[in-house]
Amino acid sequence: MNRLSANNTKFYYKNGTAADFTEIEYLMEVPEFGGTPEKIDVTVLSDKTKRYVPGITDLGDLVFKFLYDNSSATANYRVLKGLADAGTAATFKLEYPDGTSHQFDAVPAVKMDAGAINGALTFSATMMLQSDITVGNPA
Repeated sequence: MNRLSANNTKFYYKNGTAADFTEIEYLMEVPEFGGTPEKIDVTVLSDKTKRYVPGITDLGDLVFKFLYDNSSATANYRVLKGLADAGTAATFKLEYPDGTSHQFDAVPAVKMDAGAINGALTFSATMMLQSDITVGNPA
């Protein structure tokens, strides 16, 4: 069994017609991926037990947490805030150390996280999905 740490997990984006992904640095936390579909009750009066079929899966909020960097035009906060302000979807890819990845289109919403004494400045990017999430497996 190959046990992995979340260390070296990378987050990328590409916008518009860009061919290549660009890394968004200083990723600190990633959300859970996947979900359980809602149950649609299809029980009829002659059934002895309730019956269901799977409905739509709500993946919930995909919230990524980053160490705050606003030091240049390509800094993670400026990139994600710019995408959020544009209000258009970009393509994102989360890649784990073994090469497994999740790719999706989303419109991000960005907010500064709370600050504290001796605490690092961080911000969160909540992804509003505009596509299915595709899974890429390592070669």
